[in-house]
Amino acid sequence: MHRSVGALAMACALAAVTLIVGAPAAFAHAQRQAGPIHMEIGFGTEPAYVGLPNSVQIILTERGKPVVNLGDALKVQVSFGGQQQDIPLEANFEVGGDGTPGDYRAWFIPSQPGPYTFHFTGTVHGTKIDESLTSGPKTFDEVQDPAEAAFPPVNTPTTQELADRIQQDATRLSDATAAAASARSAADSARTVAIVGVVVGLIGLAVAATAVLSARKARRQS
Repeated sequence: MHRSVGALAMACALAAVTLIVGAPAAFAHAQRQAGPIHMEIGFGTEPAYVGLPNSVQIILTERGKPVVNLGDALKVQVSFGGQQQDIPLEANFEVGGDGTPGDYRAWFIPSQPGPYTFHFTGTVHGTKIDESLTSGPKTFDEVQDPAEAAFPPVNTPTTQELADRIQQDATRLSDATAAAASARSAADSARTVAIVGVVVGLIGLAVAATAVLSARKARRQS
């Protein structure tokens, strides 16, 4: 009986280990290979949050050894939605000093939450590189809204909310300016009509006075 219980416990333990080992790992960086060049790609700081300094990170090795003399042979373009920008890569290490050899960065500040695409083009030690990756569950983390991770929670508007609010205020200001201009135009028109009316009235009085005087003069002469 004891042997049966022990065997059952061992079987359960082995099954648990198999499930853990066989479960897919969470991806923080994507792994890519181009000939002898291995690339590890993702955000330099993960999780990545809107408004906080971050970087495109690519760690380069060639046959297991770090690439330390890349120069400007490799470039990266960062895309979000319909917008894109080329950002220079630079070494994030000193040979024989600080940093991890082979670690290169392109620094920028993400301004919107969501998926970003990194497109690498160029060469590494003569090996052509043309690799494009978009953040997602199987590559690297998407940029997140910091409000979701803030503690204690704050009601700070996001960059997009601020932009929308500015646009709404600008539209209201434009409408108010147009309404004020229309009111001034109407007031100017009314003033002009009033002045014309006064002038016409004065002319009428002058004509009437002239007619009265002419009539009196005619009666005296008769």
